[in-house]
Amino acid sequence: MSLNRTTLALIAVVTALGAITGFATLTAPSTEPTGGAAATAAQLPVERSTLVCPQPSSSELGETTYTAYTPKGEVQRESGNKGSAGLFPAGHTLEGGGRGKHKDNKENEGDEKAPKPELPLKAPGTPVVHETKRTDAPALTGSADGPLAPGWTVQQTTAITAGTGRGMLGVGCSAPDTDFWFAGVSTAEGRHDYIHLTNPDDAPATVDLQLYGKDGKVESESGSGINIPGGATVPVLLSTLTADPVTNVTLHVAVRSGRIGAQVQALDEKLGGDWIAASAAPSGSVVLPGIPADATGVRLVAFAPGERDAELAVKFAGPSGSISPAGRETLHVKSGMATAVDLNDLTKGEPGALLLSPAEGSGQAPVVAGLRVLRGKGAKQEMAFIPATAPVEERTTAAGSSAKGSTLFLVAPGKAAKAKVTASAGSEGGKPVSKTYDLKPGTTTAIDGLRPEGGKGTFALTVEWVSGGPVHAARMLETAKKGIPMFTVQTLPDDGGMVRVPKAAEDLSVLGDG
Repeated sequence: MSLNRTTLALIAVVTALGAITGFATLTAPSTEPTGGAAATAAQLPVERSTLVCPQPSSSELGETTYTAYTPKGEVQRESGNKGSAGLFPAGHTLEGGGRGKHKDNKENEGDEKAPKPELPLKAPGTPVVHETKRTDAPALTGSADGPLAPGWTVQQTTAITAGTGRGMLGVGCSAPDTDFWFAGVSTAEGRHDYIHLTNPDDAPATVDLQLYGKDGKVESESGSGINIPGGATVPVLLSTLTADPVTNVTLHVAVRSGRIGAQVQALDEKLGGDWIAASAAPSGSVVLPGIPADATGVRLVAFAPGERDAELAVKFAGPSGSISPAGRETLHVKSGMATAVDLNDLTKGEPGALLLSPAEGSGQAPVVAGLRVLRGKGAKQEMAFIPATAPVEERTTAAGSSAKGSTLFLVAPGKAAKAKVTASAGSEGGKPVSKTYDLKPGTTTAIDGLRPEGGKGTFALTVEWVSGGPVHAARMLETAKKGIPMFTVQTLPDDGGMVRVPKAAEDLSVLGDG
């Protein structure tokens, strides 16, 4: 039996989209579209999503909490398929080659049988939580399919009470990809930064690591051709890639074959620790949301990967509008070199976002960027990292929020916009609550009071773009221990749960007369 042209066209589109996204697959509509050959695009939910969670800290004073969540959607309510979602331990950390056996949770440790999934979801709309104090907790990889796939998100948060990297380390488990930029890593004395490379597939992956400092490319032979066996995770200490310590570095992770998940764990002997997520793809204008009002230090690291220097206008978008920081109205970033600048008096007591755009008359030059943000003073400082992030095109979700110490930041960098925010039911009960926010142009709106009705446990905050200009989002978690303002910020790009697929229709005229 031969396939008709409608089916072939849809298969071609789905194949191309799968190659681009690398983490989601689609299912074609159950009925063939009608109309002309150039019909409008359809919005289809992804049918499968893959996530990678890095290996948590090995500190004996650390406790890690995972929260998984899939938001509800119209397509999910109409589907009879329940779907599945869960994470499994990746292979043991590899130091000299070889692949370790999988381990299950404590109850089944050492059991060579197939491990049970962590954080299995039963239905969209309710978070699932798992906690562990294991010092050998593994990296996790897994997937969600059916109605649990669109928007599936997992938050990993570790609290460490003392020692190097003490503080709150948070990261959103990410989709595997083939290219990553991290702005703000360091190989300086007192910093211990590890890039965690996790391969969710059976086939091996090959990875190149390249560092760029203020003088350009940092020569390193050991960063080329790193082999990541199938199902394995490999942490690489970045200081082993450089002969001399380098501060304010941009790291490029390029995958030659296969795909990986990649996150940087930054541990400082004095300033605490956190995860550094990958920056958004290089762009002429970037947004870095989620700067807390009480930030005592803000350091920007920017890098221009193209052939042109970047001349950037710098603005801080606060609650009432955007202003240029005095003496730092513009920033010149030389091609191939990492540029760092301290903006310590940036917030003036107001939450906000940093906006970088081409300076007047300078033209477009793509950049990647990241912030290191400090809270507290003296020996009681804590740090977090904010990478440049893409806008919310349809929807995004921050899992692992709590009744105390959770703040959502919504930024409209250009035009006015409208966004809907939903606080889900809690992991231990409650009803979701939604509210729509009008966002003024060039401003940041900080939301810290939206909670589920009667909710108990942790919950998720889902942001949906409604109308107007682009919206960028971030979520901060915070707590105070021993006088230290511990915190972490996760930026929230679009979840990729819906993909536009052009509708196809039969056109028999292309067959000719033969």
